[in-house]
Amino acid sequence: MRRIDVTGPDGVRLAAWEFADPPKERGGGPDPAPGVLLLHGLMGRASHWASTARWLSERHRAVALDQRGHGRSDKPAHGPYTREAYVADAEAAVVQLGLGPVTLIGHSMGALTAWQLAAKRPDLVRAVIICDMRASALGIASQREWEDWFKSWPVPFATLADVRKWFGEDDPWVERPNPARGEFYAEVMAERSDGWRPVFSRRQMLMSRETWVYDAHWDDLAQVQCPALVVRGLDGELGRAESQEMVRVLPRGQYAEVADAAHLVHYDQPEAWRAAIEPFLDAVAAK
Repeated sequence: MRRIDVTGPDGVRLAAWEFADPPKERGGGPDPAPGVLLLHGLMGRASHWASTARWLSERHRAVALDQRGHGRSDKPAHGPYTREAYVADAEAAVVQLGLGPVTLIGHSMGALTAWQLAAKRPDLVRAVIICDMRASALGIASQREWEDWFKSWPVPFATLADVRKWFGEDDPWVERPNPARGEFYAEVMAERSDGWRPVFSRRQMLMSRETWVYDAHWDDLAQVQCPALVVRGLDGELGRAESQEMVRVLPRGQYAEVADAAHLVHYDQPEAWRAAIEPFLDAVAAK
């Protein structure tokens, strides 16, 4: 894995991570391997895509982006952390890295970025995979719940083991023990002088979330002209009825689901996640 810096339209430095040595050719021929850009969700980071990117890189040019405010990318104190900023950053990554026409794979907030970019720049986007992201408005109650949840974090954590235990077992949002969730959050912690703290600002995460949580995003979805796969974990945040309505609204929508997976579908069940999306990717690559 190697780091490549990308510059957002407003000068924000973004860290992109390529999971193979370029250039890669398809089938030994002169055509470059199809590009894939992986977009994490709120509070995530590019490294959360490592297991997915490793098998993708066998036949694709796989790049994961630390989005602004996350991972190793810049975290400007006052943003902007708007939808427009996130979409423009992803667009800049596709253009500057020469990934287009690209397949976008997004989880949660990253999935929203993916379909908004596909709607905005159909010339750049070949296909989209939307993982456990709702198109409907979540509303003010949801934002208040997140504010209260962030306040409940027992930060700083004394050890990474404490991080894993709290997010995997003790967090009131956890219905049953989920070790994968604990590992997910351990990956976004950094050791400070007083213990382990998140690499992101919870205030900035709320700033980011409030730019999309009050709005529905069906109109953007309807403008996605490329093939699109909607994936949900059966225990995730995207319900079956809404996911099937998203497939109906998408002009070229398809559906897949992953059993025994919560919101962190690709992290909870990496093999089942691969089985759900690989046929779609193979069909896209064959065209």
